[in-house]
Amino acid sequence: MRILYQDNYLVALDKPPGLLVHRTGLDAGETQFALQLLRDQLGRPVWPAHRLDKGTSGVLLFALDAGTARVLGAAFEAPDQVRKTYRAAVRGWPPESGLIDHPLQRMEDDARAGRTQVQDARTRYRTLERYELPLPQGPFPTTRCALMELQPLSGRRHQLRRHLKHIAHPIIGDATHGKGPLNRALATLLGVQRLWLHALRLELAHPVHGTALPLEAPPGPDFELWRRSFEVDQGGRSGAD
Repeated sequence: MRILYQDNYLVALDKPPGLLVHRTGLDAGETQFALQLLRDQLGRPVWPAHRLDKGTSGVLLFALDAGTARVLGAAFEAPDQVRKTYRAAVRGWPPESGLIDHPLQRMEDDARAGRTQVQDARTRYRTLERYELPLPQGPFPTTRCALMELQPLSGRRHQLRRHLKHIAHPIIGDATHGKGPLNRALATLLGVQRLWLHALRLELAHPVHGTALPLEAPPGPDFELWRRSFEVDQGGRSGAD
């Protein structure tokens, strides 16, 4: 596991895509988990401070003792104490920037109280690059995709994936909220099958020292496939999907 940061209280790693954070009955066939791998690598217990979906890569933070884990847990639950930035490849050409303000209902398998409760959820976004892919879709000779920067302003489960679906620009490789035929066609074209969502940066106050703690994991070489393989438009054209 690639360590991004470590001190006496915290350790942050660069989680690869396809790795669960911890054991779950929802994916009982998996045998490897970030928590166990990191625990074995360090030779000591670790506590996850937050979650990333199995398919998401990037910054994943752990505490090295239960007290620090409690402080971190409270920080991640509180508004404005942790700033998260993601990169995502999506279907279509979104606007240059915007705010998705769309409440989300608790998911049915969420074990926490109030499963049916609707929660406020907001995501700020910015379109970084637009691509024209040589892949026919229906009556269109090409497929439009884009690279986006996403900042969730709330911490709802699967928020980014559900918000991007809501604005009709689902994340490529999202088997639940995306388009299966397009996901498979792009996986063949790129030679990579994954959820194209990467946790780029976490910014928070150190739970013990209180100093600013920026943690960053640059996107892996698979994200460079988009720029190397396809025509890039950074000129601010807005386009309908």
